[in-house]
Amino acid sequence: MRFPRTIGARLILVVTLSTSVIFATMLGFNHLRSRTLIEKEVAASAHNLALASANRVEAALGSVARASENIARHLEKHGSSDREVEALLRRVLEDSPEIHGAGVAFEPGALPGPVRPAAPYLYRDGDRIKAVAPEVDLSYRYQDRYQIAHELGRADWSEPYYREGGADILMATYSVPFYSGIGEARRIRGVVTADISLDQLTQTISAIKVLETGYAFLLSRNGAVVTHPVSDYIMNESIFSLAEAADDSALREVGKRMLRGESGFVPYRGFGGAPARLYYGPIPAAGWSLAIVFPENELFAGIRELSVTVAAIGLVGILLIALVVVVIARSITRPLHSLAIAAGRMSGGDFDVALPAQTARDEVGDLSRAFAAMNRDLQVHIRDLVATTSAKERIEGELSIAHDIQMSILPKMLPPFPNREEFNLFAVIEPAKEVGGDFYDFFQLDENHLCLVIADVSGKGVPASLFMAVTKTLIKATARMGLSPADILCQVNEQIARDNDQSMFVTVFLGVLDLRSGDLAYTNAGHNPPLLMPCQGTPRYLPKSRQLVIGAMEDYPYRAELMRMAPGDRLFLYTDGVTEAMNLQDELYGEERLLSIGSGLQHAPLVDMVEATLANIKAFAGAAAQSDDITIMAIDYLGSRNQAKSPAKDATSPDPLQ
Repeated sequence: MRFPRTIGARLILVVTLSTSVIFATMLGFNHLRSRTLIEKEVAASAHNLALASANRVEAALGSVARASENIARHLEKHGSSDREVEALLRRVLEDSPEIHGAGVAFEPGALPGPVRPAAPYLYRDGDRIKAVAPEVDLSYRYQDRYQIAHELGRADWSEPYYREGGADILMATYSVPFYSGIGEARRIRGVVTADISLDQLTQTISAIKVLETGYAFLLSRNGAVVTHPVSDYIMNESIFSLAEAADDSALREVGKRMLRGESGFVPYRGFGGAPARLYYGPIPAAGWSLAIVFPENELFAGIRELSVTVAAIGLVGILLIALVVVVIARSITRPLHSLAIAAGRMSGGDFDVALPAQTARDEVGDLSRAFAAMNRDLQVHIRDLVATTSAKERIEGELSIAHDIQMSILPKMLPPFPNREEFNLFAVIEPAKEVGGDFYDFFQLDENHLCLVIADVSGKGVPASLFMAVTKTLIKATARMGLSPADILCQVNEQIARDNDQSMFVTVFLGVLDLRSGDLAYTNAGHNPPLLMPCQGTPRYLPKSRQLVIGAMEDYPYRAELMRMAPGDRLFLYTDGVTEAMNLQDELYGEERLLSIGSGLQHAPLVDMVEATLANIKAFAGAAAQSDDITIMAIDYLGSRNQAKSPAKDATSPDPLQ
């Protein structure tokens, strides 16, 4: 789809689309918000409904449980004959109409008289209470109702089951063990059982009405379906078999949560796969779980009708807005069309083109007058631009030559002195502009002494580059006299500070390395502290200098420091363009980050370490412009074959050059 080229068409399209997007967003937000509110209300209502239903079930189950436990406590306190047990069971059934049947399964020998199994049982048949002849064998001992309580030693509800003998009555049994004796002599005497018919419970659950087609169902503690609108599911299916048949992993997970006694409000697929919402909650007394299904098509029917009505009103409104925009756009674009033709001819170099009338007092008239003024000014600017471009190209050419000259005065053979085995040296410089104020230098003073210099001139550009050239020349010329580092910088400072009308200065680190012993005499005139990387141990910075920069004050007494480098030690020299490199977040690279990268590259080859450090600095800065010159010089002291093992000198010892 091509975007319209005319202003009117674009205005109509943009306004119409923007209005449509805003309206659709508002409609969608209102729809989603309404759904959320309804879901919250339904969840709260479902919780209350489930809680009320669960409480009714709990009350019935609790009454049965209490009656069973009372029978068990009575039998523990009083020995009873068959006739007494039957009378006790009859009274319980008369007082507890919710109990369908009750019985006592004795351990063999628990009753007075001959050793025999006994399990008296009474049940309700309409308004009458009937007794079942006691068991004459031990078969009752293998029933779940007896075994679970007997083995676990605690009261518990059985899984729902259909009553034996073919009667289509769904029941659940509460079993309570009872004992004789106390302490170590405590022995189980039997199990009290009380049956409850689940028909009334099923009617209670089935009576729950949810909208038009919603329903509720009940699961046993093992997930079996106890009540459900589909009668074929009852005691024939479990929630897991239904999930397996529908290949519904979400329903399987819900089943696990229901069996764990959790509650929740989740999406669900009802009959025929129709989307619905399912609320589930526990019935703690029996370990069962109750679920209530809310069909979504009924739940959100009102929202859909409202959304359709609002969408129709919005569509009519958008069409009216588009019509108004068409009328307004035409009144604006007609005069602009003439001005666009004139501007096109001007862009082709025809500055004598006739512009639309400049007498109008509206924005088009202002634009025509501005174009006329621009036409006049443009001709003047073209002439000035030709002259400016010529001057700029000349200056850029001169700066390029100055850059080449500046780089040519720095040592370029790296690594230097290929015939010397006592050390290895590598350096790199990256000016922030065409020319800069950083420099490095290294040269042999004699057969056994190497002079190392790194410096940073204040400022940037051409003034700094000239000051750098003067400083480098003075340092090298003075160092040839055989002076100590402190004396070299004293003389250089005198010459620079005397005629320093521009108040420029330079930070300098100058060292003289004795290639035989590894002694390094150095003076730091306000420069960044070098990083020492010993062959054994962790990298560390040399103590920071408290000496004045070169060029700030005459007659300043510089002093020298002395350290001994062991074979394998490395000295890393740099300018503040390294530690003050800045990223787009205005964060500085810093000495801590330099120390960290140095520690990681401590034993890397010298050239690899320098190049990796420079790459890390550039990666840190990212797209930020380089703010200062970056200069790095590193030296590995490899030691002399005939190196003497003499103690290190201090700064007050005689100069190693003398």
